[in-house]
This record gives sequence, C-alpha cells and structure tokens, in this order.
Amino acid sequence: MNNEVTVGHESLADSDDVNAVVARLRSTFATGRTRSYAWRKSQLIALDRLMTENWPAIAKAIEQDVRRHPMETSIADYYTVIGDIAHARRHLRSWMSRKRVGGLPLEHRPASAWTEPEPYGTVLIIGPWNFPIALTLDPLVAALAAGNTVILKPSELAPSSSALMAELVPKYLDSDSIAVIEGDGAITQELISCGLDKLFFTGGTEVGRKILAGAAPHLTPAALELGGKSPVYVSSDANLETAAKRIAYTKRYNAGQICIAPDYILAEQSIRDELVRLIGEAWRLFDPVKRSLLPIVNQRQFDRLSNILSSTKAEVVFGGQVDRNTLSIEPTIVLDPELDDPVMNQELFGPILPVLSVTGEQQAIEIINSQPKPLTCYIFTKSSARAKAFISAVPSGSAAVNQLLFQFTCPTLPFGGVGESGIGAYHGKAGFEEFSHRKSVFQRRAWWDLAFIFPPYDSSKISLLRGIMDAKYRLIRFRLRLFRK
Repeated sequence: MNNEVTVGHESLADSDDVNAVVARLRSTFATGRTRSYAWRKSQLIALDRLMTENWPAIAKAIEQDVRRHPMETSIADYYTVIGDIAHARRHLRSWMSRKRVGGLPLEHRPASAWTEPEPYGTVLIIGPWNFPIALTLDPLVAALAAGNTVILKPSELAPSSSALMAELVPKYLDSDSIAVIEGDGAITQELISCGLDKLFFTGGTEVGRKILAGAAPHLTPAALELGGKSPVYVSSDANLETAAKRIAYTKRYNAGQICIAPDYILAEQSIRDELVRLIGEAWRLFDPVKRSLLPIVNQRQFDRLSNILSSTKAEVVFGGQVDRNTLSIEPTIVLDPELDDPVMNQELFGPILPVLSVTGEQQAIEIINSQPKPLTCYIFTKSSARAKAFISAVPSGSAAVNQLLFQFTCPTLPFGGVGESGIGAYHGKAGFEEFSHRKSVFQRRAWWDLAFIFPPYDSSKISLLRGIMDAKYRLIRFRLRLFRK
C-alpha cells in the first residue's frame, strides 16, 4: 500500500514526516499562542475568507468528486460552514469565559470554585467523502474556537476537494497551527498512532470501530459521527403531501448519500399507498423531463447498491433502473420488505427507499427499537402529543418532527449519535465543548483552616468531626423530607 501523503504542497513519504508535522503543531500549542481570543477570532475570520473568496473553486471540486448539483452544494457546504463560523464568532467570548460554581459545602468555605474550558492540544479531524468540505471544515470551526492546533485528514475518496483544502488552508490559516495531510487509511492509522489529544471522525460505523480501536492504546478521546438506518414514521393524521414532498426531496438530495437521510419509512396501512404515490409524484415533479438517475460516488458504492436492489425479495413499485456506464441509480421505492431483506439489514446510503406498513405507532416503535439506535429519527404527524411520545420512546442521536435534515443545519442544536450511530456531538457551543476539556478549579483562602482535621487524631477530634458531619447530613435529610424531594 502506498503511504505517500501531502501536507500543503509538500510530499511526505513516511511516518517520520508525519511525526514531524505533529511535533510542529504540538510545539506551537506549547507556546500558548492558540489559547488567546485574538488568535481564535483571527482564524475563524480567515476560514470565512477561505470559503467566500474561493467558493467557485470549492463548488467545482465538490462537483468533480460527488457530482452534486451546485444548488445543493451551496446549501450544504457553503452556508452551513459560514453559518457555523458566524455563530462561533458571535458567542466565542462567552464560551471561553469561566463559569462560577456555587453551593460549596460549608466545610469547604471560605473558598470559591469555577470551571474553565481548556483546549485539548493537537487534534485530528478525519473527513468523509459525501460532504467533503462541510463535514471537514465544520468540525474545524469548533476546534479553532476551542483553541486547538489541528490536523485535517480529508477523505481520499474526494480527491479534488482534498487537494483544494491542502492548497488553500496553508494560504489562509496559521500554517504552524493547522495542517492538511492527504492520504489513505494507512496514513490515518499513522496519525492516530501518534497519540494525538483528540480525534474527530465522520464516516461509517465499521471504520469508526477501527478508529476507536486505534485510539484505545493511547486513551485518546474520540468523537465519532457515524450513521445507521434512520427511520421515518408517517402517522395516519399526517399532512401526506407535505410529508411526501419533504421525504422525496431529502432522499434525492446528494443521491441519498447522507448519514441522516431517511433510510426507511414506516407508514400506517391506511395511508401507505397514497404516501407512496405522492413520493413518486414528487420525484417526477423534481425532474419533469424524465426520471432522473442520480449519480453514485464511485464504482464500489454503485455495485453495493445495485447488489442490494437486485437481491431484494420485496416489490419495487417505483424506479429501480440502474446505469453502470454512468454509475447512476434511479430513485426507487421498495414495498414491504422483510426485516432480514438486503434493503433492511444494512444502511442504504443511496436513493433506495423501503416503505413498510405498520398498524400504528406502537408497532413502528417496536420495529425501530429492534434495530441498533439510529443517528436520527423522523415523525410526520399533526399531533404534538403523539410526536413527543414517539420521540421519547425511540432512542436516537437526534429527531425531527414534520421535517428532515434541519436538525443538522441548526448551529444552536448539538448534533451527534448514540450507540452504534456515534459518540459525542458538535455544532455551536456543543462543538466548542467537544474540543475542550472542562477544567474544575477550587480556590481556598490561605488564612483559615479547621485545626481538628490535621493529625494526630485523638478521641476529641474524632468526636468533633463526626458530630459536625452527622449534624450536616441530618439537616440535609430533614430538608429533603420537608420539601418532599
């Protein structure tokens, strides 16, 4: 396997050079330069300039990598990143500030206590191929706001975007603090083996397991943004036209190659056929000339999806066409597959949409909860009470009611998985905290000590200490009973 990588425009051939880059960034962090508000703000401003001044080139690179429509790229990759930058700049001073901790026990006083966020140090961000710019630079916003030095490892499956980041990042950002290292999975493992201070990975669950295993020998904390089969439950009382249009749009977006795309639908029997018809109608309206075949990123992904589609025993009621020459697949609906069917036993990550009939929300909940916890879950209903009960009954990384994807694009909402769908969360303050250690600080006055706590201990000291502590906890228990807490 070829381990050659590049940092900016420099070629690196072995792990000694990777270690040199890590050492340089660690040396910078040791100076304390990245901890200041001024440095953090300057890097966020520079990252905003990188995005705005180079957007045509960025959009072109993404189109070359994933063949995504420029409109979708603008929404997903441009506005998401610059929105997170603006949010971080607006709140950075507050996030950096100490937070006073009150309610100190009587025996700890006179004293004060607080928590303060502390950057981890030199962190590694491993980006994915499906949104190669946004899902690499979005975590970078959080890492810079938190005051870390950062290594970016873009996906080798998005070579144009990776090369462009390697070119632009050193031009705009502090090159002694932020580096882009290109390469394959072997280089990722080389980086992890350096024992960095934090890892942030976006990608598939199986690769996430390998990332976590590589981090374990160094006890490196890791945030993993993974995937899973995100379900949509459509209740009989839902606005079906709205649900169908939003589901169809989201499943078509980036050819369904989104970690929080609807993976399968659970529709109540009474409205299932109408919902299927409306989703198909929406797809036709989105492409009025013909049924558009959607581009799949590479041969491997195309073959995987084609095999899933050809292997299903369920009925294909819409779409189903594939084109090997262009690596494209038509938006497809598969009706009522069994849970062990190929379309249901793995994450699809493509424009294939199984629709399962259910008798009601209880059966939908049972089906979802029989699977690993999803990255997100969706419900369409007019009843707020039903939506709240459903969300409470289904463990998931996030959830949305009568909408899809928007929970990811909101900078004030933490985004992350649970169980096999991920560890940790980011966006806004949650991202800042993900890349920060919350240090607890206790400060005691120097002129006061309780003499009886120091040895040697005689019977009078022991009796006094026990009397004070027993009286304290009797008072606490009395208050709990009094206020029925």
